[in-house]
Amino acid sequence: MTERTQATGPAAGGAPRGDRGTAAALARACRPRQWLKNLLVLAAPAAAGALARPDALPTCAAVFVLFCVAASGTYLLNDVHDVNRDRAHPRKRHRPVASGALPIPVAATAGILLCAAAPLASLPLGNPPLSALITGYVLLTLAYTRHLRDVVVCDLVAVAACHVLRAVAGGAAVGVPLTSWFVIVVSLAALLVVVGKREAELRAGGDADAVRTALRGYTAAYLSQTRTMASGAMIVTYCLWALEQGDGPRTLFHAVSIVPFIMFVLRYNLLVDRGVGEEPEEIALRDRPLQLVLGALVVLVGLGIYL
Repeated sequence: MTERTQATGPAAGGAPRGDRGTAAALARACRPRQWLKNLLVLAAPAAAGALARPDALPTCAAVFVLFCVAASGTYLLNDVHDVNRDRAHPRKRHRPVASGALPIPVAATAGILLCAAAPLASLPLGNPPLSALITGYVLLTLAYTRHLRDVVVCDLVAVAACHVLRAVAGGAAVGVPLTSWFVIVVSLAALLVVVGKREAELRAGGDADAVRTALRGYTAAYLSQTRTMASGAMIVTYCLWALEQGDGPRTLFHAVSIVPFIMFVLRYNLLVDRGVGEEPEEIALRDRPLQLVLGALVVLVGLGIYL
């Protein structure tokens, strides 16, 4: 009897097994793989050539962490709000909240605390525009969870706007002005990713209510046409920017970067057509050809800006 009690009790000097399980489930519910999106805070400083400044990288790192905190809070509240839908979804039912691994009260409390912590933690940086952008990101994401996600087209714009807010926040943090070219390319890229995600979800089939209500208002043809429009407009805008970067070697690097940029867009569209666009972060982490053309793009643009 004593042996059984010792086997099922807390480990010596450690937390109870249930507490460890809840902590692990909470960490998974924060979706660390999706923190990859928050690297967008580097985009504006990098494009402006500001990353060479000694204060730029530490500042961007702090903003990255703040967005990870804010995003994790909104993910938790989203999972609490959608727990019944997620339980009816073949993949999402394995999420910690939907599966029961993470109790709903714990998820809700942690979500509220993280959503409040991110804007408050940004105040010591002494950058009111940055704090406003992080607050706006949290409010927009919560509005999306509560209502906007069920409104056709508005759901696309809301998610794309969250990506744009990340990029704008990076510029605000380092104090670099954003050009029209930058905002347009980032906005179109965000729209492309969101539309590709919706198209993959629609093609996956199943009950729309078990995925998201707005899907009932879309057709595969409409989403495909929207994706084509965003891709074409983004390529044209990038080409115009790349060919207007002055004379000399810098212009050559920018001009050559058009090739991997177009290849990146083409590869992403091919993957979406294959039905794997439902999790964009998984594509970025697993598709080697996409990683190679993105790496070439970053190198060429970097040489054009910093050489």
